[in-house]
Amino acid sequence: ADLTPRQAWERLESDPAAVLVDVRTQAEWSFVGLPDITSLGKQVVAIEWTTFPDGTPNPHFLEQLRAALPTEDAPTLFLCRSGARSSAATAAATAAGYTQAINISEGFEGDLDEHGHRAVNGWKQADLPWRQG
Repeated sequence: ADLTPRQAWERLESDPAAVLVDVRTQAEWSFVGLPDITSLGKQVVAIEWTTFPDGTPNPHFLEQLRAALPTEDAPTLFLCRSGARSSAATAAATAAGYTQAINISEGFEGDLDEHGHRAVNGWKQADLPWRQG
């Protein structure tokens, strides 16, 4: 089952083995920001699911994931902007043998409101720590 950003933070906080993988693009990490989990003694693992600016799938995603996380049984929480790319990354990781791949619903920025703004939910709206590049 998916976790909300708040549940993901609690899992990262309570489980020393839990890892956060941000699958957004380099541009998003730089310009929108990254979760800040340094207070938990952890660093975000940043691996693009799709590349910027063309949005093509990253052909090296699983290879980069294995290089960063050789242990397939660690709780691995995947985050993107709104939960769509991270859901696909979670499915790919699960198919590749990761036994505790978990999607973070709502993502970093969350869903769009009626004005087209990402101000409804997500990591940033949950007041979880983050920093801008």
